[in-house]
Formats: sequence, C-alpha cells, structure tokens
Amino acid sequence: MAVRGRGGAGAESSGGAGGGRSPVQARKMPLGLRGKKKEKSKETSKLVESEAPAPAPAPPAPAASASRLQFHTQLAHGSPTGRVEGFSSARELYAKIAEAFNIDPAEIMFCTLNTHKADMEKLLGAQIGLEDFIFAHVKGQRKEVEILKTDDVLGLTITDNGTGCAFIKRIREGSLMDQTKMICVGDHIETINGKNVSDCRHYEVAKMLKDLEKGQVFKLQLIEPMKAFEKLGPRSKGGTLTQAKNSKGRETLRLRTKGPATVEEMPSEAEEKAIKKVDELLETYMGIRDIELAATMVEAGRDKKNPDEFAVALDETLGDFAFPDEFVFDVWGAIGDAKQGRLE
Repeated sequence: MAVRGRGGAGAESSGGAGGGRSPVQARKMPLGLRGKKKEKSKETSKLVESEAPAPAPAPPAPAASASRLQFHTQLAHGSPTGRVEGFSSARELYAKIAEAFNIDPAEIMFCTLNTHKADMEKLLGAQIGLEDFIFAHVKGQRKEVEILKTDDVLGLTITDNGTGCAFIKRIREGSLMDQTKMICVGDHIETINGKNVSDCRHYEVAKMLKDLEKGQVFKLQLIEPMKAFEKLGPRSKGGTLTQAKNSKGRETLRLRTKGPATVEEMPSEAEEKAIKKVDELLETYMGIRDIELAATMVEAGRDKKNPDEFAVALDETLGDFAFPDEFVFDVWGAIGDAKQGRLE
C-alpha cells in the first residue's frame, strides 16, 4: 500500500485522491489547520448529558422510537429467522443477533443487508433501512498463507465491522494478493506474522500490512465466512425479505459509535455523493473502506464554514485516526463539491 502525499497510508484505488479538484481544493493549504481548538466541546457535552429541564437541541423522540424498532435477521449460512431490537450501535446489534442465535458475538464477522451472500456492496454501514433484512456472516474455516512481498502495494482494501474484526473488502485485480488464490474477499485477518490483530481497527491492520518489508516473506492467518454447506439449517421462505427489497421508504435507522441510534431521513443525493467520495478518499489515503466513517465525516462538515472548523470537529470526534492535513483538506473539498453539485 504505497504512500500518497505526506501521510497517506496506502493508495489502493486507481485514480488520484482529489478527482476533479474544486476551487477550495485548488487554493493553498491554510496555515495552522487544526491550530485552534474550540472551547465549547466539553461544555456542550455536559449540557447534553445533564438532566436539566432546558430543551435539548435535538428532540428525544427519534431515539425513543428507534429503541422500539424490530428487524428480521438470519445467519447467512442458514438458520431460522430471528428478530432483534433495542440497539444503538453495530456492537450492540451484533450482541443482539448473537443472543437470538445463542452464539458468541465475537463469532460475527460482518453483516449484509437483504442478501445472504458476502456482497461487499451490501455491507451494513451507518444506515439500516427500516425494512432491511439483516444477514450475519459468522467465522468459518481458518487458513494460513505465506507470501513473498515483491511489491510495495499488496492490493488489499481493508474494512471492519466496528467491533474488532478487520476483513478484506477488495482485492485489486492483478495485484500481489490477487495472485494468492487462498486469500478471498470477506476473509478476516486474524494474525500477521503471528501477531494477533483481532482487536485492531481496519486502519491499524492496513498500516501493519503497508509497513511489511519488501523482499521478505510474511505469514497471514485468515478466517473465511462460514459457507452454507458447512452447517446446513432451514432458511425462512417468508415474504419479509422480498418486501424489504421492494421497500421505498426513505427512513433509516442511523447507527452511531457514540450516542443513541436515531430514525432519520435517508441522506440527500448530495450527501450520498459526498459519502461515496469520502469513502474513496479513505481508500486512497489509508487503504481502508468505511461507509459509516465516511458518513460521520460528512455529517461533521455539514455546518462548518471552513477547513479549520472542520479539522477541529474531526479531531474532537475521530482523533484516534490522526488524519493527515492533506486528507482533511481533500475531504472538505469533496463535501463542498457535493454541496455545489460538482460531484457526479
């Protein structure tokens, strides 16, 4: 995963990070990006968490209605249909699914919406349509592979389920990893050279792979999703899934890493384009894909007036990622381009 710019962690996409740069991107990088922190964040947090009678900025009704929503779910390799409710995050959702099927939550690798196939375009992200059917893919066969790193770029794009399970979302055609047929899309990366990375986020795993020394052999231990023939079970033939696929409702359940889930309208067309572009930028700079992260970043930039304010907001909510300034500036440009209708 080759370095892009001054802090990128792996160029995995074919195009450049910026696409068609907007005027705001074409300007010189502002000096002192992130230089001044806002002092209001802690006070705002205290106000939100307090039980003072003063009205909160957002009404509590959506969170309350979200807690009563029920979703149908199955294990992707075959199971009866279960129901889950009362969750606000991916971690809580996995715990509810595990409880429904009497399995360990750590066994769930990822979830897809409205398909039992390991379709990386249907991964559960930050939004769940109110009629979506959730399929949980659980750990199956383990495998171990040794690879000679003959290229700086491995050709992998990594994502994770938000609970410490990083897996392969994309393998670039013709890349080193594409030539290693044992490695497949959907595989969970459990160890790298014997080091367990099961509790690492996707950006940490991507960086470890990028930092592997060229010309050396490295070893990966992988876990692939369980296939249907490995553990047969009945699959419901009811109409719920068909209804979910044909649903035209615009409301979704918005999962959040911090705070309660809320029922919201689907993102606007401009926001959807911005989210897609930011997800592409994440791949270019960091070798990861993460729709939930991209949506959070677009949301953070919704009411910001300049890249400095945007950078401060990212540091406050996503400081663990330590995004380079070039990346933050390109994301700000993508959000601006989407607002102005310049993204296709």
